[in-house]
Amino acid sequence: MRRTAPPHPLPLALALCLAAGALAGCGSGDTRPPHAPAGLTAQAGSATSVHVMWESAAPADRVTAYQVFRAGQLVRELPADRTMVDVTGLAPRTAYEFTVRARDAAGNRSAPSAPVRATTPAARAEDHAAPTAPPATDGRAEGPRTVRLDWSPATDDTGVTAYDVYQGGTRIHTAGPAERGTSLTGLQPGTAYSFTVRARDGADNSSPDGPAVAVTTPADPARAPDTAPGAFAATASPGAVDLSWNPPDTGRPTGEYQLYVNDRPVTVIQFGAGAVPAGRASYRLTTAEPAGTAWTLKLRARLPDGNWGAFCEQRRITLAG
Repeated sequence: MRRTAPPHPLPLALALCLAAGALAGCGSGDTRPPHAPAGLTAQAGSATSVHVMWESAAPADRVTAYQVFRAGQLVRELPADRTMVDVTGLAPRTAYEFTVRARDAAGNRSAPSAPVRATTPAARAEDHAAPTAPPATDGRAEGPRTVRLDWSPATDDTGVTAYDVYQGGTRIHTAGPAERGTSLTGLQPGTAYSFTVRARDGADNSSPDGPAVAVTTPADPARAPDTAPGAFAATASPGAVDLSWNPPDTGRPTGEYQLYVNDRPVTVIQFGAGAVPAGRASYRLTTAEPAGTAWTLKLRARLPDGNWGAFCEQRRITLAG
């Protein structure tokens, strides 16, 4: 959990300190392992690297970390909010096998995922020329949480080995050299997105971005697209304000929130790995502001795609003496 400085000076002298609240965790009697990660894929990105991806665990599994194995040997451990990694330092023209295991806060490990295999291409040490950008990109929503993205092939003097999909400047998917499209899942209903595609060659040279494509997912007909924290409550006590809320249902554990006081961003609240609440979240803020000071407070969550969600219902309080 970290506290960031206010991005702008506040009109009132505001001093907030975050103190540890009720952080969710598994009891010492938890011996049930998480489910094995599903949807594992591996794609060679260059002569010395393979991009490995998998699906996020269900919230009920309370996963805090993923372990990536190559031929049964642990090569990387990642926090629960990471579901992809580049495994580097590999040999050219070599076949590799990967598996992933999930680990929860009690230390229980899942069974290994189904194995996947990838073969790195031949090395081209003197290749310094990047591929051309994919000349055209097209996208369409295939549902409230899925977008289909298609692109035209790029060219390269030694051959394209992968296509990388970016959303908001962050790589979210890697496709093979023969692929001309992919379906992106786990998105938010009723949300506007912008995607770009870059080509990559065997020497890890990346092209410029191809044309950006904007896609808006439709609303979920089964329920309103509500990304706001629920049942937000704020209670003043002498020298402190107690906050509590229900995390939004985004399909993944939510560990980052932005707090506004009097319509100004004050701090970003972050739960560390293993401390993301499984149920209702709570925090205590201490303040040196005088009793009788009026505050309005509201909160929004960081979504799995990196965007901020909707604000919760605003609360008004008067600081207590």
